[in-house]
Amino acid sequence: MASTWKRVYHITAFSWYAFIVMNLITKDGEDLPAGIFVYGGPWKYLTFLNLLLQMVFFGLAAVNDFQLGKRAESSLSRGKDFLFSVFAFPVGMFVVLLFWTIFAYDRELVYPASIDTFFPPWINHAMHTLVLPVCLGEVLVQPHTYPQTKHALAALGVVGLSYLAWIVWVYLSVGIWVYPLLGRFTTAGLTGFFFFNMSVVTLLFLLGDKLNSHVWSKNKNKMKAK
Repeated sequence: MASTWKRVYHITAFSWYAFIVMNLITKDGEDLPAGIFVYGGPWKYLTFLNLLLQMVFFGLAAVNDFQLGKRAESSLSRGKDFLFSVFAFPVGMFVVLLFWTIFAYDRELVYPASIDTFFPPWINHAMHTLVLPVCLGEVLVQPHTYPQTKHALAALGVVGLSYLAWIVWVYLSVGIWVYPLLGRFTTAGLTGFFFFNMSVVTLLFLLGDKLNSHVWSKNKNKMKAK
């Protein structure tokens, strides 16, 4: 029963994210507000990249669910666990928390009102709200093997710097910041904002590790009690 539920959860989550990603990709080329998809289309937005990340993870998880015996503990399984623990969970949670924090302060800094005409509220919540409960649901569905913290932080650092370089390149190329908020910072401020964000992502990685250990150590104890 648990195995069936896990498969259903992973296939459903993958299908949902694939649907949202395709919906956003088809928007590229439409008459959108100025600057929204210029240079790089949706590929410059952390929100979109996170949706791709979630889709890939749940796709791998679904494939792994149909592996039998020792094959289920293969490199695919290890890679899937690494992807979730280091990227899918902390980045997914980060996108939700940062977006709604900034949105509550001043939505024009992250999601201008002019976008509402092209992206209805349900898409906004699909991108920026539902990611959180889906990630938490994954923690409950199955345990994940976490890598050493130093390896995880090194991987997050490389990816974080790569994304920073990408959005700076977009700005230098077309003179438009991916998010209006970034235009408010000096060079020093942008650097500080980056390190603050990386600190938050690090804390979310550690939170995921703690939740994983807490949930599945309790389950093991229950099994022993029976």
